[in-house]
Amino acid sequence: MSTKPGWDVEPLLEAMMRSLAPWCQEAETGMIGIYTGGAWIARRLHAAMGLDLPLGEVDISFYRDDFSHIGLHPQVRASHIPFDVDGRQIILVDDVCYTGRTVRAAMNEIFDYGRPARIILAVLVDRGGRELPIQPDVAALRLTPVPGEAIKLIGPEPLCLELRQVEGRP
Repeated sequence: MSTKPGWDVEPLLEAMMRSLAPWCQEAETGMIGIYTGGAWIARRLHAAMGLDLPLGEVDISFYRDDFSHIGLHPQVRASHIPFDVDGRQIILVDDVCYTGRTVRAAMNEIFDYGRPARIILAVLVDRGGRELPIQPDVAALRLTPVPGEAIKLIGPEPLCLELRQVEGRP
């Protein structure tokens, strides 16, 4: 697998914070990161933005509709949402939005905790290629990789965004 030079994540996080600031004006907005990359980003955003509620994190492994094809992630973690989601505005954070399946699975997990008033989707990278009608409200970077390329967030410290050639693909 070959790797191309990556992007500096810091300016992308700053762009996300600027875009999310208007939504964070609402009292007690909750933030939830999707394991693993989304949780890394959410931790950084949550700390920098000074949100009142504690950060939530979700593992969507059991909610994936494609795990029979891709297999169950070997490091299944417990989800943790330490606040009431009912009627609350939630910022859902992920690293890369691609097919929309991860976000759909995360929303299913969140709805097991209650019914939020609104979910705002914030991603580091929107790479297009949706299979489901799910679009980010905030995307720091929009890319269209060529076939055979994958975008990967490496971390948690330091965070680095890489474009990789996937083995077995042109």
